[in-house]
Amino acid sequence: MSKKNSNVILKNRFKNYEELSHIYYSFRKNINPFKKKIFLIAVSGGPDSLALTALAKSYSYENKSKFFYVLVDHNLRKNSSREAQSVKKLLKKYEITLQVLKNKKIIKKNIQSEARNIRYNLLTSFCKKKKINMIMTAHNLEDQVETFFIRLSRGSGLDGLSSMKKINKIKGGIKIIRPLLDFKKIELIKISKIIFGKYYKDPTNKNTKYLRTRIRNLKETLETSGINYDQVIRSIKNLASSRDTLDQYFNKIYKSIVTKKNNETMINLKNFNKINQEMKMRVLKKAIKDSSKAYYSTRSKKIFNLIDGIRAKKNAKLTLGGCIISREKNHINLKKEIKN
Repeated sequence: MSKKNSNVILKNRFKNYEELSHIYYSFRKNINPFKKKIFLIAVSGGPDSLALTALAKSYSYENKSKFFYVLVDHNLRKNSSREAQSVKKLLKKYEITLQVLKNKKIIKKNIQSEARNIRYNLLTSFCKKKKINMIMTAHNLEDQVETFFIRLSRGSGLDGLSSMKKINKIKGGIKIIRPLLDFKKIELIKISKIIFGKYYKDPTNKNTKYLRTRIRNLKETLETSGINYDQVIRSIKNLASSRDTLDQYFNKIYKSIVTKKNNETMINLKNFNKINQEMKMRVLKKAIKDSSKAYYSTRSKKIFNLIDGIRAKKNAKLTLGGCIISREKNHINLKKEIKN
């Protein structure tokens, strides 16, 4: 499709594409409450992020929200820089300015996890410079299901199995917004093809050394066995509803036993010992995340090991999730670990 026709579709908000216009109106409904704020759109060049880019551009024609389109070049593949420039050139045709941030760190192990941490560090640094407090990502229905199975394989509890929220906070008060969680990848591919005529494939998405890829490859087998993604999503939503109810109870407990003083977080040990194992895990997980300012929470298994360590030693001093955790007479104290 020509650039002219694509721009007409964007300005008309996909009105001539009934099967896609509902995605735009859902997108608009999800971000309207933020009332003309400044957003960062996380771009990768894949069909999901290009669809998000198209929806944001379309939204900009009827609203005064400002969008910054940013791609992080992880520099992990030989042609990654060339591909980033290709995406930039493609978007420029549609009057979309793409900023490319290049990772200069060498990633040798835990590649996907480390790349994710670096990506969000670069994006949050960019946000601070531009005074942006919202990052929009293109996570979709398939991402949600894959995340569910990844966490299931790790023995996650209710909080983990509820998977991703549409909105959550990361360090610096910045919010992550995921307006496309209810939509399937096939729908987003269609948007990318109609507007941009193409999208870019990341070869690492087919690398079976990654757990997410192996889980993705199970989709056809699961569907043949009668387990489809729509059913899994219903279960995820039911779990999320239970999580939200539990969160209300947990927040009251957390406020009653956790205090902060300067750079130290203190958990009342007597009251901590009165709550059940699930609540202990959640209290420590939140305390560690808040203290370390990490994007992701520490895995539940490690938290339970920490609880055992605190119980076993009266003067325990342990490190986990970027924190130094010590048991004292009346409190469990947490401080951010300072690395040289």
